[in-house]
Amino acid sequence: MSSAISFKQVSKTFPPDIHALKSIDLKVAEGEFLVVVGPSGCGKSTLLRLIAGLENQTHGSIDIFGKDSDQLAPQERDLGMVFQNYALFPHLSVFDNMAYGLQVRRESAPEIRKKVEGIAQKLEILEFLRRKPNQLSGGQRQRVALGRLLARDPKIHLFDEPLGNLDPQFRAGMRSELARLHQERPRTTIYVTHDQAEAMTLGQRICVLRKGEVLQVGTPEEIYDLPAHRFVAEFFGSPGVNCIDGKIEKKEGIPSEFRSGSIQFPLPNHDMPTGSITLGIRPENWTLSAPENGAIHWGD
Repeated sequence: MSSAISFKQVSKTFPPDIHALKSIDLKVAEGEFLVVVGPSGCGKSTLLRLIAGLENQTHGSIDIFGKDSDQLAPQERDLGMVFQNYALFPHLSVFDNMAYGLQVRRESAPEIRKKVEGIAQKLEILEFLRRKPNQLSGGQRQRVALGRLLARDPKIHLFDEPLGNLDPQFRAGMRSELARLHQERPRTTIYVTHDQAEAMTLGQRICVLRKGEVLQVGTPEEIYDLPAHRFVAEFFGSPGVNCIDGKIEKKEGIPSEFRSGSIQFPLPNHDMPTGSITLGIRPENWTLSAPENGAIHWGD
């Protein structure tokens, strides 16, 4: 599958010396739903702003559908963005907010009405089309912001923590709705969040950022089962992973053993290299036997 967005050694530095992104190499396939996850301040929103043309990278290049983004003005990138703070026009009705991008493209009034009302019905805001944003709840405003993007239907959808201001119950419902809408109309989507549950449930792939660096990119299963970094292992899972620093020892004729202080037990993989290691154990994947024999049994 061809790449819709490609980062090549992209860095972004803000004055005086704030390194928001460091040598990012990342490819997003056409039609893929990629979730970028990490703690606050790791560079997630900066990544989106570079794609949207709201910021320029300090080093490196970004290709959008094979074209150098430096040669593309923001309005030429065929993308839409949904922010956490909605970014609606307060003086326009819900209908006009959702129709704005279509009106700019000079689509016919009947076609605009058909698209806006169809999306509004899916998002359960059809009855609010004549209201102004200040007459809506936070959840309703966020659905209007989402509807504005979906009505215009650009090739690239960017989401910057769009569910951050919603209550937990409604967030779960909106996650399901976003997944369903993407399945119906796959568009290249980059979704930024610090919420591991959103990342695991929405992302076809997940990109884990920390301090401006990509630690790992993979499917939810790969990120959870085969973390490439201790931070990745500890970030995902509830309850979290148990990490134990120790070392692997192997003597001829006996299985490899893990040792850390008074902890000692054989390892199921006999081919593991010896030396210092951090052992990560998911709580759901291990059980202790009865005290009398002291053996540890690994889960499936």
